[in-house]
Amino acid sequence: MSSDVVDRVSHDPQFQELVARRSRFAWSLSAAMLIIYFGFIFLIAFAPKILAIPLGSGVTTVGIPVGLFVIVSAFVLTGIYVRRANSEFDVMTRQIIERAK
Repeated sequence: MSSDVVDRVSHDPQFQELVARRSRFAWSLSAAMLIIYFGFIFLIAFAPKILAIPLGSGVTTVGIPVGLFVIVSAFVLTGIYVRRANSEFDVMTRQIIERAK
């Protein structure tokens, strides 16, 4: 890619908006995942008896669904990012590329 194209793209206001919006969104999802993960770790460290509460008469405790929630939330947040990237960010990227040609 020529330096002329790189300069045009990097100075494009829509490119700068794309970078800002994508970064803000990615950091928000990262913060959500960190809160979920570290919340789980803090719960294990400081209130393990909560996780040991049995559910029903079997051997399953509260910790099992909470742990599954942590794992599933990672997939859900990834899906949210991919959906927005495919619908919104890719459209903006195509527009920027078309103008840069």
